[in-house]
Amino acid sequence: MRIALLARANAGTLAVLVALTAVACLLVAGLPRATQASFDQALRRSLSTAPAVQTDLTVASEPRTPDQDLHERGQFASLYHQWRQIVPAPLRPLVTPAGHMSAKTSRTPVAGTGGRTYINLGWLSDADQRVDWVQGRAPGPVSTTRHEGETIPLIEVGVVDEAVREMGLAVGHSKVLGESDYVAVKIVGLFKAKNPNDRSWSHDADLLHVARHLPPGGLDFEFHVTTLMSDAGLAALSGESRNLTYRWVLPLDGRTASALDVPDIGAAVAELERLLSVQVVSPTAHRLDTGLPNLLSDFSAALASAQNVIYLALGGLLAVALGVIVLAVRSLTDRMEHTLALARARGGSLRQVAGAGAALTGLAVAPAAAAGYALSFLVPGPVLPVVHAGPAVVVVTAVGFAAVRVSFAHRTPLHERRDDVASARPSARRVTLEVLVVGLALAGAYLLRARGLSQDPFLLFVPVALTLAAALITLRCYPYPLRLLVRLAARGRAAVAFLGLTRAARARSASGLPVLILLPALAVSVFATVISEGIASTQVRASWQLVGAPIKVTSIGEIPASVIEKVRATDGVEQVVLAQTGRVQLANAPEWAAAIAVDVAQWRRLLAGAPISLPALSGSTSALVSPELRGRGAFEVGWLGRPRVTPQGVIDSVPGFWSSGKFIVMSTSALPRLEVNTLLIKGEVPPAELARMVPASTVDSQERALAAIRDDPLTGAVRSTLTVVTVALGLYALVAVVLSLVVGAADRARSVSFLRTLGLSDRQARRLTVLEVLPMVLLTALVGLGLGLGLPAALGPGVDLSAYAGDLPVGDYSPNLLTPGALAAGLIVAAALGAYAYTAIGRRRSLGTALRVGDS
Repeated sequence: MRIALLARANAGTLAVLVALTAVACLLVAGLPRATQASFDQALRRSLSTAPAVQTDLTVASEPRTPDQDLHERGQFASLYHQWRQIVPAPLRPLVTPAGHMSAKTSRTPVAGTGGRTYINLGWLSDADQRVDWVQGRAPGPVSTTRHEGETIPLIEVGVVDEAVREMGLAVGHSKVLGESDYVAVKIVGLFKAKNPNDRSWSHDADLLHVARHLPPGGLDFEFHVTTLMSDAGLAALSGESRNLTYRWVLPLDGRTASALDVPDIGAAVAELERLLSVQVVSPTAHRLDTGLPNLLSDFSAALASAQNVIYLALGGLLAVALGVIVLAVRSLTDRMEHTLALARARGGSLRQVAGAGAALTGLAVAPAAAAGYALSFLVPGPVLPVVHAGPAVVVVTAVGFAAVRVSFAHRTPLHERRDDVASARPSARRVTLEVLVVGLALAGAYLLRARGLSQDPFLLFVPVALTLAAALITLRCYPYPLRLLVRLAARGRAAVAFLGLTRAARARSASGLPVLILLPALAVSVFATVISEGIASTQVRASWQLVGAPIKVTSIGEIPASVIEKVRATDGVEQVVLAQTGRVQLANAPEWAAAIAVDVAQWRRLLAGAPISLPALSGSTSALVSPELRGRGAFEVGWLGRPRVTPQGVIDSVPGFWSSGKFIVMSTSALPRLEVNTLLIKGEVPPAELARMVPASTVDSQERALAAIRDDPLTGAVRSTLTVVTVALGLYALVAVVLSLVVGAADRARSVSFLRTLGLSDRQARRLTVLEVLPMVLLTALVGLGLGLGLPAALGPGVDLSAYAGDLPVGDYSPNLLTPGALAAGLIVAAALGAYAYTAIGRRRSLGTALRVGDS
């Protein structure tokens, strides 16, 4: 057969098929690349924003005997080179050469302070590149001094300028350290970090800040600071007399990491840990200190949830795209039916006829698939296997369906059928298959709710299976209510309603293909809309839960009353609630809890209209307590005195402060006086201005917290994919409606032509066409809308979306019906307008083009 002539005769249908194929291949090849690029960006952001002490690979050892001590920089450098050599291959591209080494003591007490002051000795290999000396000079060589009749080492050290304020240290001071094996230090300089925001300082935060610790059962704080000494100081350090730790830091640069490599990176970290345990390069045992495995584990959990949601949506999109392409191929084969039947009657073999249909389909879809595949490379992102497999599946499905349908339609020459008189009874095999599909879909939905997506990847097909089951049920059931309407219409005098509904009720089984496409398209698009809105609403609630107010100002110390009045008088400030937070002792036992003293009634008024709230608190001695403090009677709180409070209620969290552990919310009147260190503010005021007004403070806002949640790459990938899928499925649903008008157009035109010979007017023809097409679309739209609205609630327990909503569970699926309703209404309106347009076009067709000789 001459394929070129067939292509010329069906150019319009082929053009539609080309467009559908190209778009489908672009989506199935481009969206996975875009989502994977978002996954990579999320991993890189996670590795880049986490403290370096979590991501870097730190080799540590603790010498215990003199032969394990390292006294020279060269010994550290030699071991550093050794550690870099044994780093496994998956980690090597991420490890940067700019590492550093350190030696530090811990819990080194100052003699005569009773264990309340600790000055630790520290050495950094790159100190000259990381600190500036603001007073005095850099430490020099080690000398000796006398203490209690003995000669002890005197080490020159420098301290951070914060130690001057917190611990009363100054240049020129000397301190004796230790309780038996003494060493003296002389402070010769004060330093500050050249770049305190450098991530590497997370390894050495003890050098930049004075730490205060409250020992268990104690009432007085311990002060800890780590000093900085020169290379010469290493000779005076020994693990035999000090709590000494050596560290070699191998920095990780996550800017080139890929989410696909996460399993290999995790395995490489475990391998490095094993290698360190078996390496014998010095008498000291070495270990690997890193938070990278935990970081990768948390990322993998969030990534798995994102992949599940995205694959759910993409799976539905692929199924609908293939269905629409199959519908277009069916329209093409319908148009060629008479030509192929004639060729079969003239002696053409079934292989030739089926080959002609497959070749013509392949002539359209193969170049279109190649074009869509090529365009997908404009989308940034790695090339995954699905990028290659997706277009191939589209081509094979289209060509295979064309060959199979032509083969079945032309098994025997001149095989004519009349399915318009009575609907065909489905075979037992087909009924069994449909019942099996429905049963598997329901069983999959149960397993998805009970086990979650992480237990079985095959459960990803459950939403698509549910929509297919609903489509089959709709296809089987929708003729029955129509037959009731036919009986009612038969009692009337108007023939158009009776004829239109009769043709709709007697539609042959093959006409149900649009239902199998239209219902999943609408259901999955509504499902994606509801999920996206559920995530958005939970994100807002999470941002309020994180901050606890429109704006929260937290100060290290007490905020002066003059500053509070200045904040109240600031333009845009509507309300200010004063609060004091701290750590308090419960009763007389060594038990501690976090506490906040606040006017709960004012806080509740400040949260009016927000998606979070607090229980009311009545009485000056009443308190709200965490679940861990449930069931206790009145107890004393060691906080600016010994106030006694009585638990009035239990709360799971305090918005903006705590969500776990032991905590108390009490009234400000329970304290003898209020030392305000927290301000809860309602109004429109720039956070930067508040930070300038309140010294040594941190300013958080609900808007900033919401922006941080939404700016997460994984969250953005999920929401953008759901948006694209919603739009694409809506368009595919419209295309399915149009193609459903085209499919069977020849039979419909022939019937209308028959009726026109009997006096059917143009207006009646339009009404007849609408009544024939609209019931199926209307019922399918309603079922798809209901299924799409019900899927999130039905499958929600099996899909964890908390990672994209500020770690709050997404369970509120009360969507705005505007978007889903607009999708369903748009399909119905498109069907009605298409029917009118089809009838208007068919009115210009002469009866001779539709009727054969003798038909009238």
